[in-house]
Amino acid sequence: METLSTVFFVVQSNKSVFLHEMSTMNQTKLIRFAILGVIILMLLLIFSNSTFVTINSGEQGVQFKKFGGGLDKENTYGQGFHFVLPWNEMIIYDVREQIQEEAMNVILGEGLGISMDVAVRFRPINSKIGYLHNELGPNYKEIVVKNSIRSAAREVASKFAPEEVYSTKKDEVRILIEQQIAPLLNDRYLELVRVDIRDIKLPEAYKEAIEAKLEREQAVQREQQEAERKIIEATGEAERKIIEAKALKEFQTIINEGITDKYLKLKGIEATLELAKSPNSKVVVIGTDESSMPIILGGEN
Repeated sequence: METLSTVFFVVQSNKSVFLHEMSTMNQTKLIRFAILGVIILMLLLIFSNSTFVTINSGEQGVQFKKFGGGLDKENTYGQGFHFVLPWNEMIIYDVREQIQEEAMNVILGEGLGISMDVAVRFRPINSKIGYLHNELGPNYKEIVVKNSIRSAAREVASKFAPEEVYSTKKDEVRILIEQQIAPLLNDRYLELVRVDIRDIKLPEAYKEAIEAKLEREQAVQREQQEAERKIIEATGEAERKIIEAKALKEFQTIINEGITDKYLKLKGIEATLELAKSPNSKVVVIGTDESSMPIILGGEN
């Protein structure tokens, strides 16, 4: 009996050891599978979010290579699907036309301070996105465009009088501002599209004086145009009368040269003969000399 008990105890002990070992192996496998799952999940996250990059329409990308010399300024990436190594970064810029508006106070040539609203339309140069990012970064509008507008507008405005900026030379002011801004933006990898002056605000007294002056000038101009119109009409009428007089004179000359005494006598004879053919009774009076025409006195039927 003791021998059987001993055997049973040994068997039970071996079974416990076996079960314990099996439990330990299962736990190890579970841990390994868990670690492997976490690694796979991390890889999926890395490859899905960082490795494949989509650049949308109107955008341009430049790549920062962490182990390849840093920012690759020479190569840019257009719209579409791009592969990027997980340790690199694709930096994307909007390269569509943009607008920057600035309201500022400027001093005119006569020392008068006015308020001017200027809008600048521009876009980044696609092939220079790398340099733009390297030297200025995403905040380039505040650094370059805003300062360029203020600098150019103030320099140009100082060359003009109030009435010129307000009315007569407003477009010239706009063009000069464009000419000032264009090279400033181009040097910083931006292309100027157009400059627009949205609003110019003068002190009320100056504004009223300028408008009154412009009204007087327009009235004088209208009077001059009316006077010129009358002069043109009078000149035309005079020329017309001269032409008519010349034509009448030429007509009279032709008549005088073409109608002779013999021609008149012939026409008189022809008229007399036609009257003689009439059935009406008539009296013919013969002229007293050869140059006289017969006279026919008609009677009633």
